[in-house]
Amino acid sequence: MRKIESQMCAAIKSNKNWQSGNTSVYFDETSNTVVVRLHGNKIAELTGGTMSLFDGGWQSNTTKSRLNALCNEFCEYVSEGVFQKDFTWYVRKFDATVDKFITDTFVSGYTFA
Repeated sequence: MRKIESQMCAAIKSNKNWQSGNTSVYFDETSNTVVVRLHGNKIAELTGGTMSLFDGGWQSNTTKSRLNALCNEFCEYVSEGVFQKDFTWYVRKFDATVDKFITDTFVSGYTFA
């Protein structure tokens, strides 16, 4: 994990507003929601034990790296995250009902509960 991504995750854990370079974290006390932005575009929203992922309109390597840092830190199972194959983004998520990992096509707003 990159240093900026470690700092991003630390800010989220401590419910603090933070910004460095192209990445920012905003904590809204009234709704207890954290919004992560990359280049001003929302890429994640964490609230009440759920995390929603967005591409911010840019399916770049940097966006994917930030999202995977969030998944590594805040998802329940190791290996959950975003990957790319043949220019298409996918999400790898553990499905407890079938007790295995599943792959879904990434859509902006994908939610991990």
